[in-house]
Amino acid sequence: MSSLSPDVAANLINAAYLLVAFLFIFGLKRMSAPSTARGGILWAGVGMLIATAVTFLAPSDHSLASSTLSTNMVLVILAIAIGGAAAWYSGRKVAMTDMPQMIALYNGMGGGAAAAIAAVELYSGHNTSLVAGTLAVLGGLIGAVSFSGSGIAFGKLQGLIRKSFRFSGQQIINLAIVTSAIILGGLIATGAHSEPMIVTLFFLSALVLGITMTLPIGGADMPVVISLYNALTGLAVAFEGFVLNNAAMIIAGTVVGSAGTLLTQLMAKAMNRSLANVLFAGFGESSVAVAGTTTGSQKPIEASDAGVMMAFAQKVIVVPGYGLAVAQAQHKVWELAQLLSDHGVIVKFAIHPVAGRMPGHMNVLLAEAGVPYDLISDLEEINAEFETCDVALIIGANDVVNPVARTDKSSPIYGMPILNADKSKNVIVIKRGQGQGFSGIENALFYLDNTRMLYGDAQAAVNQLILSVKSVG
Repeated sequence: MSSLSPDVAANLINAAYLLVAFLFIFGLKRMSAPSTARGGILWAGVGMLIATAVTFLAPSDHSLASSTLSTNMVLVILAIAIGGAAAWYSGRKVAMTDMPQMIALYNGMGGGAAAAIAAVELYSGHNTSLVAGTLAVLGGLIGAVSFSGSGIAFGKLQGLIRKSFRFSGQQIINLAIVTSAIILGGLIATGAHSEPMIVTLFFLSALVLGITMTLPIGGADMPVVISLYNALTGLAVAFEGFVLNNAAMIIAGTVVGSAGTLLTQLMAKAMNRSLANVLFAGFGESSVAVAGTTTGSQKPIEASDAGVMMAFAQKVIVVPGYGLAVAQAQHKVWELAQLLSDHGVIVKFAIHPVAGRMPGHMNVLLAEAGVPYDLISDLEEINAEFETCDVALIIGANDVVNPVARTDKSSPIYGMPILNADKSKNVIVIKRGQGQGFSGIENALFYLDNTRMLYGDAQAAVNQLILSVKSVG
């Protein structure tokens, strides 16, 4: 756009950014439904491509030497090529069961990128105004927390970090770190002390804060944590967009931050928990299981008997959980569902908002297996149907079907909305063993008179059910 006048170039850039805003919002709207999510991702991707192209075509800073501009352009193109190739390769190779880890990692990269932009601005000292300096500091703080926190979340989801780290006075230490980061950030933003050493200490404090915030949080709360860091990443990008006066960054960051915030609230509501409780209570992982009020014993069942029971049922509702993802049994489950449908059985899938390790985890797995969207229902849509269900098949789910959430006020999950699987005529639970779920709470569902336990790996167990149904003829 060097041949155009500055006013014309600016108008074209603004028009392009307006189109980008429309594509981002339209894409996000399409992502709200499984049947249109793929198209939504493509529309948003086109918006990002346009935003990137416009950035290259924008008028250059003529105060820089041409050699410096050429070098910067080469570095930018090289970074895009490396990042794009890595994302393409990892996106194609990653297993669907590892998608939560990938989301956490990519989300962390977004926060890290925002923090890096802030670092360039703060180390260079270009921001002379209080507003620009404050926004750069806020973006750097939030982005760095999201970067290191998402890294810890990745480690927990990947199994690299197998326990939560909690000790007496931990919240006091976190408060001290937050206070130091705010003080250092204030000194930088006001220009009172913006030496490189102060900036370095500020970013180190922010990075440590992300680590110390996330390490104590247990596995049961990872869906909320991932959503929260997604919101923080968007907010950081929006702040840095204001600093750079880049409309595309402001729009993208605002959209991502808003969507992440709404999703975080949805996840917390689905667990009947406040965000403060998620971050500071340490619920979700402990070395000692929470005592329950269950009585009786778990009653096992053979796959041959369970298969016959489902083959002669009128309605079967499948409730998938993280055990399904671990066993990668989604394809076998869909094969079983098709076989039951051929026998005249109505088969539906019930998804709890926090089933799995990230929002929509089960939906993604079932979609990969080819399960039609109209067979998949969320909690509000399906709960009333359990009372007319002949068999509820629970595969690896635990806390989201625990009836103590409705009956035991002393339980940590009391008030949490659950799938009413216990109201089915028969319940079959596929589970590796007799341990508790992420929350460490005994599941009363496993001890009910209408529940039978099918122990073993989910994929092997479902395969046995398939053979049993086939034997019915």
